[in-house]
Amino acid sequence: MRSRAAFGLLWVLVCCPGVEGQAKSGEQPPAVRTTTRAVVVDVVATKGEEAVTGLRKDDFVVLEDGKPQTVNFFEEHTAKTLPPGAAAALPKMPAGVYTNVPPAPPSDAVNVLLLDALNTDREDQSYVRNQLVKFLKTMTPGTRAAIFTLGSKLRMVQGFTADATELQTAMNDPKYGIVPEKPHEARSVQDQYDDLDDVKRMLTLTGGRMTQGIEAMRAFQRESANVNGYERAGMTLEALQGLARYLAAVPGRKNLIWFSSSFPVAVFPRVGQSQQPDQFNTTDLRTYGKEVRKTADLLTISKVAVYPVGAEGMMSEHVFEANVDGPTDYVGQTLNGPRSGRMDPYTNENGMRADKISTMEQLAADTGGKAYFNTNDLNGAMQKAITDGSHYYTLAYTPTNRKMDGSYRRIEVKVKDAKYRLAYRRGYNADELPPVADAKANANPLHALLTPGMPEATEILFAARVAPETPQPAAGSPRAGKNAKLTGPTRRYAIDFMIRWTDVKLEAQADGTRAGKLQVELLAFDREGNAVNWGGGTEAMNLKPEVFAAIEKSGVPAHAEIDLPADKDVVLEAGVYDWATGKAGTMRVALPAQAEEKAGR
Repeated sequence: MRSRAAFGLLWVLVCCPGVEGQAKSGEQPPAVRTTTRAVVVDVVATKGEEAVTGLRKDDFVVLEDGKPQTVNFFEEHTAKTLPPGAAAALPKMPAGVYTNVPPAPPSDAVNVLLLDALNTDREDQSYVRNQLVKFLKTMTPGTRAAIFTLGSKLRMVQGFTADATELQTAMNDPKYGIVPEKPHEARSVQDQYDDLDDVKRMLTLTGGRMTQGIEAMRAFQRESANVNGYERAGMTLEALQGLARYLAAVPGRKNLIWFSSSFPVAVFPRVGQSQQPDQFNTTDLRTYGKEVRKTADLLTISKVAVYPVGAEGMMSEHVFEANVDGPTDYVGQTLNGPRSGRMDPYTNENGMRADKISTMEQLAADTGGKAYFNTNDLNGAMQKAITDGSHYYTLAYTPTNRKMDGSYRRIEVKVKDAKYRLAYRRGYNADELPPVADAKANANPLHALLTPGMPEATEILFAARVAPETPQPAAGSPRAGKNAKLTGPTRRYAIDFMIRWTDVKLEAQADGTRAGKLQVELLAFDREGNAVNWGGGTEAMNLKPEVFAAIEKSGVPAHAEIDLPADKDVVLEAGVYDWATGKAGTMRVALPAQAEEKAGR
């Protein structure tokens, strides 16, 4: 049995005969500080449905509040995906062996598929789910995607992965997957009809005469709908803020593909914009002014482009459905009530559809995405949204107006002598950003990368064998890992790494040795995202020539051990970081609960 290292996780570079040095706590490179704020804008340029490639920095003109800006950073990002079937299958790994080698080159953009149950009717949720299954069967290799749902709270179904099979498995998981739901906060079209039926029945009893009691009930219905709308808008804003914070550490462009029957918020409301409180699918945004602004700032900082997708498919005339008894509008206005014109229901429904489309297009335009509505081909909408967001240009400039006075700054981007469709975020709030705390000397560079659901880092490629240690430690043995509060039945896992040596810097020294410094970390979570155990350390290496020769043939080996709960489904995140280059590699392994494990160790 190996002795436990001081930092709580059993690990050592196993080429010990040629390694000189000692494990040290993590070190952070000097922080680069700046007093100016750069504005970063991702621009998608298309001609028809095709991406425009090969543009240069000088082709772009950027204006802020009508004033020209100097672009001081420019980069073109191209899709690195391959057509289905073009990616060669990776060799089958032995049992218990995992790798972070991607099956295809990962794209610079990542995609979040958000299934919004809070603002979507149950039947539409089922339709979206079926379309998502269809999409995953033909997902282009190299496409990195994550799946979230929004019901009573935001929930991650599957973190970022380019493995379509992994996404399908997570979605179909009977315990953690996607199941249509209808939280009490959401009001469907049928709820509106039920309110109308209640009014109709009472009018029948009074011979069609509007009484004080009926008017009071209608007022209560409207008030309930308003409160309900406020709650949904608040919960939706909270979910968008959570997504933006989660995505902040993910490099590159983030495409948020949002499936919903209604979109109750706008992140950059226009001057004087206040949606009617008694109108279906809308709410008074002024009540949530601060939260709306916070949401806009977070989406801006995290470079999130929103792609709203209408979950109901083709927009139909509900007034012609069999369960609707004649032309009655959504706010309880019957033929015998106020505003009793026979065209009112049709006018109201058409108006609501127009409002919804306008909100979707505004969300997309303000964040640099694109709206998809009035289509039953949600699979095609997903494909188009991902393709649209996979090729883009990143432009950065330091604004000539450096005052952070909270005002809205309008951004305009043009391409000289060309007529292309440009999608980019149209502005930002000039709010003071929270101060960045000084990095601690022992900050862990892998911490953010090992957060549940983050995309796997592939700058450093490695494989790892993850298996229960044999034999298991005796009862009462010290725990392996840094979580001193770990209790209950556990199982010790041994993790043997093999790191591709060409991905790390092993610098030649005057005495013929090779020097390098690597950090290896393990972080384990349960399926609710709670950390259950963790640990790691940094090793400074001086490799003798014969050891380096062996590494050139097989890679840099390392060994780690950690205790994990035996009675829980656990996700183990493993990471490698090279202090010399700042490159990292990460990988996740799902470890199911061990039902047969005896309690008490």
